[in-house]
Amino acid sequence: MGATAKQIFVNLPVKDLNATMEFFAKVGFEFNPQFTDQNAACMIIGENSYAMLLVEAFFKTFTKKDIIDTTTGTEVIVAVSVESKEQVDELVSKALAAGGKPFNDPVSHGDFMYTWSFQDLDGHLWEVLYMNESAVNQE
Repeated sequence: MGATAKQIFVNLPVKDLNATMEFFAKVGFEFNPQFTDQNAACMIIGENSYAMLLVEAFFKTFTKKDIIDTTTGTEVIVAVSVESKEQVDELVSKALAAGGKPFNDPVSHGDFMYTWSFQDLDGHLWEVLYMNESAVNQE
């Protein structure tokens, strides 16, 4: 039997938790108050998918490695799937309007996939994508 996760929690260090929560609320995400305090916020990405936004000092209690400088390096790209090309544009547009920075321009892979990316306030990369699985073998 293969490994199957019940839930996923992506842990991301943040400099200013309140500003980060305000940013992602403007993008349209909600938070689970049960797992949110002055050190961390549990952002609900989707069903069984969460981002734990951890104040840097608290994040450092989980690792002996340095926190990456997101102005010069990338540790991870968080990719989230939505239900339409229009939702890709809407989510990224909200992120940019809330103070996020552009990352990659929109990319269309014909009928199969459409992506667009942004950087959050801490420089973490978020790729928003729509994938039409019925078009997989048609390209």
